[in-house]
Amino acid sequence: MIRILILIVLFIIESVSAQDFQGVVTYKTNRKVDLKMGNANTSPEMQKQIQEMLRKQFQKEFTLSFSAFESVYKEEESLEAPQSATGMRIMVAGGGSDVLYKNIKEERFASKRDMLGKLFLVKDKLEKLDWKLEDETKKIGNYTCYKATAKRMERRIRSIRLNNDNEDQETIPEEEVTITAWYTPEIPINNGPGNYWGLPGLILEVGDGEQNMLCSKVVLNPKKKVEIIEPSKGKVITQEQFEDVLTKKMKEMRARRSQRDDGRSFQIRIGG
Repeated sequence: MIRILILIVLFIIESVSAQDFQGVVTYKTNRKVDLKMGNANTSPEMQKQIQEMLRKQFQKEFTLSFSAFESVYKEEESLEAPQSATGMRIMVAGGGSDVLYKNIKEERFASKRDMLGKLFLVKDKLEKLDWKLEDETKKIGNYTCYKATAKRMERRIRSIRLNNDNEDQETIPEEEVTITAWYTPEIPINNGPGNYWGLPGLILEVGDGEQNMLCSKVVLNPKKKVEIIEPSKGKVITQEQFEDVLTKKMKEMRARRSQRDDGRSFQIRIGG
């Protein structure tokens, strides 16, 4: 059944490519965060406030504008970082101006990344996951979705420390992570949110146990033509080079804050 479905959808994908098939999908994201307070003087009330601020910070909305083989994924405009009654503010590495362009046919991406005011253009090959197609189905909105899973190795940041002179974010060795996606052959493109792709239908939901992305709205072939523009500005580097630069910058910022920290703000990096 699943193999027949794949063949049918792949045929449809090839067919719709000549019909200027387009759409815009809205996704809502959230992420689990384990917060460990490094300051023994931090009250339970303050810890609760910070946990709530983190929860809101990771509830974001993104749009995926797509054609048959190309897409642009970007964050919708939102309010500034949440602030507590004490004036403490949380800032998360990465900005709302970032743009991810994917070319499925050429299996590559170009990502505009703003790091502390410096613009980078990350260009690299799309990661190919070895998806396992399952028979399980469920409805997301009006669409029937099929389950798919994949595994990959990741090194995850497990905790965030606040007001600690030794505030290096704890990491663990690489571990195997299971990705669970729900895709619909009713929208015959092999694309999805973020860097996810490669299934016989649009991915409407995907999660890795810590972050989840769920479709909240789909508009197919809107009256106004969807513009998909590949970003071109910024210093061109690979994904690996960008990760190295990001890690270095975060260490420099932590070193500076340890010299002049007023205890009212901190920055965190979660999974790149």
